Amino acid sequence: MDRISDGLETKAGAGSDIAALFAEFSTAFEEFKRTNDPRLGEIEKRGTADGLFEGKLDKLNAVLDGHKAAIDRASAERSRPAIEGKGAVRNGEYKEAFSAYVKRGEEKALQIGVNADGGYVVPADVETEITRLMTHISPIRAIAGVRQVSSTVYKRPITVTGPQTGWVGEAANRPTTTSQTLAELSYPTTELYAMPAATTAFLDDAAVDVGQWIADEVNAAFAAQETTAFVTGNGVNKPTGFLAAPTVAETSWSWGNLGYIATGTSGALPASHASDVLIDLVYALKAGYRQNASWVMNRKTQGAIRKLKDSDGNYLWQPSATADGRASFMGFPLVEAEDMPNIGANSLSVAFGDFRRGYLIVDRQGVNVLRDPYSSKPYVLFYTTKRVGGGVADYDAIKLLKFGAS
Repeated sequence: MDRISDGLETKAGAGSDIAALFAEFSTAFEEFKRTNDPRLGEIEKRGTADGLFEGKLDKLNAVLDGHKAAIDRASAERSRPAIEGKGAVRNGEYKEAFSAYVKRGEEKALQIGVNADGGYVVPADVETEITRLMTHISPIRAIAGVRQVSSTVYKRPITVTGPQTGWVGEAANRPTTTSQTLAELSYPTTELYAMPAATTAFLDDAAVDVGQWIADEVNAAFAAQETTAFVTGNGVNKPTGFLAAPTVAETSWSWGNLGYIATGTSGALPASHASDVLIDLVYALKAGYRQNASWVMNRKTQGAIRKLKDSDGNYLWQPSATADGRASFMGFPLVEAEDMPNIGANSLSVAFGDFRRGYLIVDRQGVNVLRDPYSSKPYVLFYTTKRVGGGVADYDAIKLLKFGAS
């Protein structure tokens, strides 16, 4: 366990007692506030604070992050259902054929399980479990819009400007209105893969739940790769991330760009009234999007904004009221995505928006497993693939905070 000077500690292996973990998280946040309050008082009086405060706050931020990670792990473990294990309902011949293929390479029911390239399509409930686990640990997938398709490319028409409308009297002439402007957004799906390995002894064990094992082995790898692509992907053999979209100052926003608000200070929040620029970012988003909006930032950025208060002395960052909930900032849910950039000169380190409408993830149906017992003996490799795409769906639904002068 990592201890810090005030006696608080990070529980690395606290098990699945979520209530106890949440209580420790709440205690750590109260200590954070007790440390930050005098720091803010010194800044108001002298314009600066003792460096000891900053050091202790950094440690407390690490403690809070550690507790939150432990809560997330415990929640994931508790919510994980069995697929083929005791008490689960098997879906018959196809699942048995998949199990035989994974364990022994027997290709039963070839006509329903194997496609042209030799990959064995996993049973539907295993595919569902892989997606569910990724949703739990992939922060962008958890808040974005998701579509499942059967083709390699999903094309979506969207109205950029609607038809002209107006009010008229009962007997007045009806002038001709202009037609709406349409655009087509295209989301190609590209291949994402993982290659877990197992020994033949492990696979020969009759108690091994092969479906759950495949899901457990690939979901973390898939989720990590997906999240990076959804945030920063360049669209080459991967989805296009929302930070890869063109950006313009919010005052010059037009369709095809994401608007940003600048902090006015390179690599930092403003020295005074730091929260004002974040309020500006909230209200840069239209009301129809704000009601379902979320903040997206990484852990270090969250540590910086955790110190901010409103004019009444209330902390703008608030921990979740429940163990399985999200922290909030200014009343909106806060999503932690480590692929968001750290605060730096001209960095786009904070996103705010309705990601359900603003970013679309496209999953092609099916997860394939190709068994390879030859390349890395004595291990058996399982080349597991799925196809996924993604990109901005509504350029008006996501706004960014730029840590720059303009």
